[in-house]
Amino acid sequence: MPRPDGRSLTAHRPVEMLINFHRTSEGSVLYRAGGTAVLATASIDEGVPEFLHGRGTGWLTAEYQVHPRANEPRREAREGRGGKPLSGRTQEIQRLIGRALRSSIDLGHLGERTVTIDCDVLEADGGTRTASITAGFVALAAALATLRAAGRLKTPVLRDTVAAVSVGHIEEGLALDLVYAEDSTARMDLNIVGTGRMTIVELQGTAEGEAVSREDIDRMIDLGLHGCASLVRTQRQALSAAGIVLPQLFLPGRWLV
Repeated sequence: MPRPDGRSLTAHRPVEMLINFHRTSEGSVLYRAGGTAVLATASIDEGVPEFLHGRGTGWLTAEYQVHPRANEPRREAREGRGGKPLSGRTQEIQRLIGRALRSSIDLGHLGERTVTIDCDVLEADGGTRTASITAGFVALAAALATLRAAGRLKTPVLRDTVAAVSVGHIEEGLALDLVYAEDSTARMDLNIVGTGRMTIVELQGTAEGEAVSREDIDRMIDLGLHGCASLVRTQRQALSAAGIVLPQLFLPGRWLV
């Protein structure tokens, strides 16, 4: 049986990026992967949370929201408004995005500044957390380039590129970058956060029902890392096309050609 969108099992969805779409933030990207669309912005403010005062280091945090019309029908209310608290899922995804993107930056070189990554899911067809991480890195890089161009960032700060993708154990086999119809029925959905160096930042996965073998898990990780590497190439190409010289933002010896 073919996949819902006709892709091969090893192909991620077509990706489109419109960098610096949002004019009032230091960096942004309107990111689309198939039927999932995310607006990611990066805001840089002077100062850090109290627990970092005086340490000479920066901080990066993230927020994540799903637009009321990201799916059918409209959601009743936005989380965090009208007395509706943030769900446990939303809080968990926010923490994941923050951890993933902090792995890409040496906060000690940022100075006492705070980077806030806001990820707003405009359309949701699976993979919203992985799309938010991939988009979030692009917005972060764009914001750092803005800071550097203004003479406010004196030294490079990036350690590596970061992207994320899902791998599913579905009836047809092991599949990269699941859409919702696949995600909702997968024996396992494994989310992988990887780097341009093919190293792993984080893995998230649970079997639904029957357990999955170690051999299949290893194959899923391999497929996911190759998917992340492909997304990293797409990030680099999009940033270059937007006039952002990514190597200038990397710490000495950390940029991979």
